[in-house]
Amino acid sequence: MTDGFPATALGFNPPDKDVMKQAPRKSDENLISGWVFFRYMVVGIYVGIATVGIFIYWYTMDVNVDGHTLVTLHQLSHWGECPTWSNFKVNNFIDGMDLSTNPCDYFTKGKSKAATLSLSVLVMIEMFNAYNAISEDNSLLVITPFVNPYLIAATFSSTILHCMIVYVPFFNNVFSINALTLHEWGLVLAFALPVILVDEVLKFFGRQINSQKLAQRLKID
Repeated sequence: MTDGFPATALGFNPPDKDVMKQAPRKSDENLISGWVFFRYMVVGIYVGIATVGIFIYWYTMDVNVDGHTLVTLHQLSHWGECPTWSNFKVNNFIDGMDLSTNPCDYFTKGKSKAATLSLSVLVMIEMFNAYNAISEDNSLLVITPFVNPYLIAATFSSTILHCMIVYVPFFNNVFSINALTLHEWGLVLAFALPVILVDEVLKFFGRQINSQKLAQRLKID
């Protein structure tokens, strides 16, 4: 639901400002070069780390402003062994859920807030990464999102759709997620925004590679 609008709007991107300074592509050049594949891999790995990372962070490190119990990474990664743990206790009520009878439900029924954070990070990374795709190699400081107002409208619309899922009780039940607080939105942005920095660094090296290719082509010609 959230990815379709930005993907469509990217079709209205203007050409890069330095397109005439780049070496022409060879007729037999692959659509996905080794460098582009590497970039996709790096960004994809970050997306995975951020999406899983905020789930782990909520359980193990987040300041428990909502009263949820912090657990160790070992407990979280071995939650299936919870019934065998002695003296494992959590706060009785999480989002209106009574965990006093079976505290192990904290890792199954009680994971909705952590899952909501993961989903929100994934959605917001999609939005930020859409801005990364405005230009293949130029920085967002050079070719800003304002060159494609359709993309701005698309990302805004997709974010509104996600907020509707997060805050409308009917959709909360359908998707098994919970509403987020301002503190939790801060966590989402902290995990999602760095994807822009990651791609900016990759674009910098991409520009260096393009410059070397052009210099070699001019030398040959």
